[in-house]
Amino acid sequence: MNLEQVRAVITGGASGLGLAVARHLIAQGARVALFDVNADKGAAALVTLGAAASFQRVDVSDEGQVLAAVASAAQQLGGLNAAINCAGILGAGRVLGKDGPMPLSQFETTVRVNLIGSFNIAKAAAAAMQHNAAGEDGERGVIIHTASIAAFEGQIGQCAYSASKGGVVAMTLPMAREFARIGVRVVTIAPGVFHTPMVEGMPDNVYQSLCAQVPFPSRLGKAEEFAQTVAFVLQNRYVNGSTIRVDGAIRLPPK
Repeated sequence: MNLEQVRAVITGGASGLGLAVARHLIAQGARVALFDVNADKGAAALVTLGAAASFQRVDVSDEGQVLAAVASAAQQLGGLNAAINCAGILGAGRVLGKDGPMPLSQFETTVRVNLIGSFNIAKAAAAAMQHNAAGEDGERGVIIHTASIAAFEGQIGQCAYSASKGGVVAMTLPMAREFARIGVRVVTIAPGVFHTPMVEGMPDNVYQSLCAQVPFPSRLGKAEEFAQTVAFVLQNRYVNGSTIRVDGAIRLPPK
């Protein structure tokens, strides 16, 4: 689809990768609805994004909130043809830590936000998109999930995170196959180590060590590079049912 025609819901849209996606799409003429749990960051994002963006406080793990928010966004945007899942949490911790086994609640919360949240948005968005007029090749919409290279090479301490992101990867193809009948594509992007607010508090030596682990280019990914990948997926109708790694060829070591 042409980017100026995009009417998108972006989860985790108030900061990091989600906000970069919003900026990039709006610059190309799109309109977006940001979903995030942080209302203050949402308000700040709207100041920079302007009238082409709106914000709703949404917990993606809450099915009821998601259904209501997607319906509201579709009405505000004048339709919905893209949903981009960027909301996520790290949920870091060893299964057997210094203070004992990981509480089940920690594992469950990580899976609820990262995996169940992505599923909630996808099914609500697809339910709305199926009623769109068919475009070229019969396309009615695109759903883009965000996984992680940790889905493939999870490190010690990433059990919950890797499980949640591995689930996102695993549901991509069956979801794409099912939604083919309604003309909705499903694609997942698996970013490597990106420069987001989560890494800004790192000591410089740790930051430089991370950069050195990336074969080429030897730096962390830029949020704009993730946004460019999202734009590529939206524009290329033959990309479907796949997971795209964007990682500078890094492969995560055990720890």
